Amino acid sequence: MTLDAVIVGAGQAGLAMAYQLKRAGLSYQVLEASGQIGGSWPAYYDSLTLFSPARYSSLPGMPFPADPDAYPRRDEVTAYLRHYARHHDLRVATGQKVLHVRREGPHFAVESASGDRLLARSVVSASGAFAHPYIPPLPGLDAFGGKVLHSRDYRRPEDFVGQRVLVVGSANSAVQIADELLATCRVSIASRRQISFLPQRLLGWDIHRWIVLSRLDKTRWLNDQSTPVLDDGRYRQRLRSGALQRRPMFESVTRDGVVWAPGEHEPVDTLLFATGFRPHVPFLDGLNALHPDGTLRQTNGIATHEPGLYFVGYPRQRNFASATLRGVGHDAAVVHKAMSAHLARATASHPAVAPG
Repeated sequence: MTLDAVIVGAGQAGLAMAYQLKRAGLSYQVLEASGQIGGSWPAYYDSLTLFSPARYSSLPGMPFPADPDAYPRRDEVTAYLRHYARHHDLRVATGQKVLHVRREGPHFAVESASGDRLLARSVVSASGAFAHPYIPPLPGLDAFGGKVLHSRDYRRPEDFVGQRVLVVGSANSAVQIADELLATCRVSIASRRQISFLPQRLLGWDIHRWIVLSRLDKTRWLNDQSTPVLDDGRYRQRLRSGALQRRPMFESVTRDGVVWAPGEHEPVDTLLFATGFRPHVPFLDGLNALHPDGTLRQTNGIATHEPGLYFVGYPRQRNFASATLRGVGHDAAVVHKAMSAHLARATASHPAVAPG
């Protein structure tokens, strides 16, 4: 059987895309590498809280089940995604890591690590923007004898009792993690730029309401993975009081610490990088899907050099919200429209190969 589509990834983007395809009566299969639905959400740190309230954190076809003005936590989001898949009876196969997507005539052959092989008229890469942590190359980092972690590996402050920790970064996760670590260890933030802030609430409304009303969420002017930091006032107060210190980026790393300008050495136990993520789609290596610098060859989620290949859930794919719960549903609808046109053309070109 040749499917209309294979979706790679069962996080928020893959589920939103599956919802669109099921509603349209198209045949599809979602393949998820891990053993559970939810994408990267189950692996985030324990205290992670959305910066957008529940009213702006829903997928199509199911409101987020919480007070509209509340800020959902990690486990609430994970539970919501799993319930979403069950409620809509979406076709998801877990434990199916996709290794290769190749052209096979007019179709795609999708091969998984388990040995399974599917044929599809189209493929949606929805494996997420948060699967591949980025740690910048720094002088001496390879020789550091302490712990080097990414925010993806961080779970709770109790794991760092009594340590000297440097959090590298200037965006939301860096500030939130550093503030939380104050309870158990000596922590500072190191960053190449000053930390800038936006108020969490303005004139009684959450900032996301203003962003929606101004239609800034429909542009690429903002970046959902970078500064400014959304703050209810506590983070700025910590920095102003000196309880949390931010220092300009250190010059190099030594075996047991870092060197600040101008030549000041400080012993450090852990370097914790909250420096973002990069798209990681090695299963597309056999296709003309990436630019030489590793960025996606796509416009609004539609691959520009591979007909039938699509993307959902990547940062600024269409706009500021593209990699967020509130944004993936809109992007999936746009991709579904383009996919439907592609499938119609493919059927017309190969009338003997009807859908299903």
